Amino acid sequence: METIFWVNFAFVLYVYFGYPALLMLCRRLGARPVKKQHCEPAVSIVIAAHNEQERLERKLKNCFELDYPKRKLQIIVSLDGPTDGSEFIVWKYVSQRVELVHSKQHLGKAVALNRALRRATGEIVVFADVRQTFARNAIRELVANFADESVGAVSGELLLIDESAQEATTDVGLYWRYEKALRSMESEIHSIAGATGAIYAIRRELYQDLPEDTILDDVVTPLQIVLKGKRTVFEPHARAYDVVACCALAEYGRKVRTLCGNYQLLAQLPQALLPWRNPIFIQFVSHKVGRLLAPWALLALFITNLLMVRGIYAVTFSLQAAWYAFAVAGYILSRRDIAPSILIPNDSERAA
Repeated sequence: METIFWVNFAFVLYVYFGYPALLMLCRRLGARPVKKQHCEPAVSIVIAAHNEQERLERKLKNCFELDYPKRKLQIIVSLDGPTDGSEFIVWKYVSQRVELVHSKQHLGKAVALNRALRRATGEIVVFADVRQTFARNAIRELVANFADESVGAVSGELLLIDESAQEATTDVGLYWRYEKALRSMESEIHSIAGATGAIYAIRRELYQDLPEDTILDDVVTPLQIVLKGKRTVFEPHARAYDVVACCALAEYGRKVRTLCGNYQLLAQLPQALLPWRNPIFIQFVSHKVGRLLAPWALLALFITNLLMVRGIYAVTFSLQAAWYAFAVAGYILSRRDIAPSILIPNDSERAA
């Protein structure tokens, strides 16, 4: 019982603390900087959407304002069975380099992306979501990485903004900063294990049609490119902006989708679990697979600790019980829509 406890404890410790430490060491011993260079290849921006009438026009205007030669920029909007009239918004801009791919059936994002890629003419394809906005220099920062022939995909940086238009410092914002730090170190060593769906780019020639039921295109496509021998790197200067989730329940929905997509990924790309096929095997197993197994390790940790409430194990059980009690309390408060200021100090309190 003690062996099971300490093995699971060590595993959780490695996933969240040991792995970042390993990345720091590897980066110090053998970083591989990308040979960035100013360039202006033809670019296709692909936006897949379902019912996004309220935000679609803002997204298109954001694309028009990008600092990139207009004659080299193709904008493709792939509508997946909309029922809110989204197609009428796109039709208003077909004279401004916007192309519409319209499906009357709602078949999913993967199908919408596959259709759009058949129309893409750019050497580089940039994937974007409707909700986020790009910084003016985002495309230039992304494509500069493709001057390095070893690079096959580039992920931009998503900044979560709070109500004061500053980078979020809530629990969600802090976790996202931790996640970006990992991606930055992974990129410097070789490749990241997945891109940011709001802003990432690939060489069009490397795109492979996605299975229709794909949940996380921003993980499957970049990983397919890595398995083909190219790098997927992180570019922090190519930025997209989004508003932090309104509540814990909204963020919970996103996390459930991400976890489901990662489980699906193991079935779609089993070769990623083969160290002789996957050049970032350690990163993939530590980052992606480790996150999937961590909840089960925590469960085993709690159960074994429950059966050994004595000595040092009484202390560890008390800490675990307190941790989960706070989690339950947070869930109850979020369900009641109680202001987060009850648990999180405001700016003046932080300053004090």
